[in-house]
Amino acid sequence: GPAAARLCSGQAEAAGGDGAMLRHLARKLRASGPVTVAEYMREALTNPGQGYYTRRGGVGESGDFITSPEISQVFGELIGIWYISEWMAMGKPSTFQLVELGPGRGTLTEDILRVFKQLASVLSKCDVSVHLVEVSPKLSEIQAVMLTGGKVQPNPEDESAYMKGISKTGIPIFWYRDIQDVPPGYSFYLAHEFFDALPIHKFQRTEKGWREVLVDIDPEVPDQLRFVLSPSRTPATQNFIQPEETRDHVEVCPEAGVIVQRLASRIEKDGGAALVADYGHDGTKTDTFRGFRNHKLHDVLSAPGTADLTADVDFSYLRKMAQGKTATLGPIKQREFLKNMGIDLRLQVLLQNSGDTATREQLLHSYDMLMNPEKMGDCFNFFALLPHHRLVHPDKKDKPESKSPLPPVAGFNELLLK
Repeated sequence: GPAAARLCSGQAEAAGGDGAMLRHLARKLRASGPVTVAEYMREALTNPGQGYYTRRGGVGESGDFITSPEISQVFGELIGIWYISEWMAMGKPSTFQLVELGPGRGTLTEDILRVFKQLASVLSKCDVSVHLVEVSPKLSEIQAVMLTGGKVQPNPEDESAYMKGISKTGIPIFWYRDIQDVPPGYSFYLAHEFFDALPIHKFQRTEKGWREVLVDIDPEVPDQLRFVLSPSRTPATQNFIQPEETRDHVEVCPEAGVIVQRLASRIEKDGGAALVADYGHDGTKTDTFRGFRNHKLHDVLSAPGTADLTADVDFSYLRKMAQGKTATLGPIKQREFLKNMGIDLRLQVLLQNSGDTATREQLLHSYDMLMNPEKMGDCFNFFALLPHHRLVHPDKKDKPESKSPLPPVAGFNELLLK
């Protein structure tokens, strides 16, 4: 998903690119009428020939957005500690699948694996494996180089993975196109800036009730796109607007809902937890659909396929879609989560251990980027799905005094390191 670019909300950039995607969309719209924002997003981002992700896979300083793991290894280390702390709280199960959705360049995975290596003595009796859910062939190649040094085997037999390898630290890694292909089992899931790039539907309240916002060709200006309202209700307006909705404009990401349902079912059945970190809100924001190009805001309808399109994650919707199968925690601001995870102490240690001024400046800059409320500290949130028994003893009502208290969940409370 897109990231820190969103901090500098400068002026939207003018159009560019070769216009092939725009011409393709214009033909389609002229032939069969307006499309939903979700269809527009899907086309602009993942069209096999012209889609933004398909063409580039631009993550990091050189691409159109920077993500937290690219900014700082501390971020990934603390997330690694969160998983180990939860694994310990759940009684150190003998297997541990780390499942990451949309792992980007693999930077975050690498930082987490570094922690697992440093804490190898703690994990010694545990069978640890990594499972990456990645649709982009380009990105999976980059991940393979970063995590295994490029030593991977494509299309392994009798496995649902399309590629496998062994991390530089000796942990098996598997790649899949879909979360449903990941084998069942005790798993910790990670979705860092994953949900914000999934296609959204947009809805507007009118005197005649809810209408869906669609993308159409502008009749006045050749090859220019514009937003229009659906003349009547669409299937999506009936399916995705909650009756108790108070906002006048709402964005819904059905795909995110489906994935959360799957995560919740898997956690309920096999145990584990899911950690979601993303730009988002708790059902309060309305229009968050944005485009980014070269780290600058870019008009969402101009030069489709040349900019990254994104929308804030509605955590209230994710909570609803867990359907009570799991407990949920958060959203909590990134700044609070990282503070609870002990980022201040970790920063002090790294500063003391770094010999040169340049490294120290880089560390302080990273810390500021992650924690400053004006930067990523406040707009970025953490949200978790956990089994109900992780928060409440199943037989609490019988004899509460005989049960030891459950350890608090790190990050959402202060981390109590024994």
